[in-house]
Amino acid sequence: MAMIFERLNADMKTALKGGDKVRLSVVRMLISELKNERIAQGADLDEVAQRKVLATYAKRRKEAIDAARAGGREDVASKEQAEYDITVSYLPKQLGDDELRALIKRHIESVNGSGPSAFGAVMKSVMAEVGGQADGKLVSTYVRELLG
Repeated sequence: MAMIFERLNADMKTALKGGDKVRLSVVRMLISELKNERIAQGADLDEVAQRKVLATYAKRRKEAIDAARAGGREDVASKEQAEYDITVSYLPKQLGDDELRALIKRHIESVNGSGPSAFGAVMKSVMAEVGGQADGKLVSTYVRELLG
């Protein structure tokens, strides 16, 4: 566990010294998530695996935000939003809708795909390129739409 883990440790020390309780709490949770995944895997995590763990945690925060807003709990939603924002700061920048659509169109052309039968091949090639820069559900939606 290298890059992200080291950055989290450094940020934890900074937050501790600066008295930033929210950031400290989130960073500690992210470190814990990474350590738990390392134990589950039985080996050190490479940077891709670390990003995947953080993306999963961010996704859980996003779902919690939606649930809190649906339940009329704006106070909880704002707390979850702060945690989400901190978590996302450790992930690569997300692709915009236009960038993602253009990338998907390029992959559809490269696999000569058309119709639902090309869905799997297109998804595989797109997800290999975007990695953690786009949500899989969003990619799936756009691929289905563009394959039409």
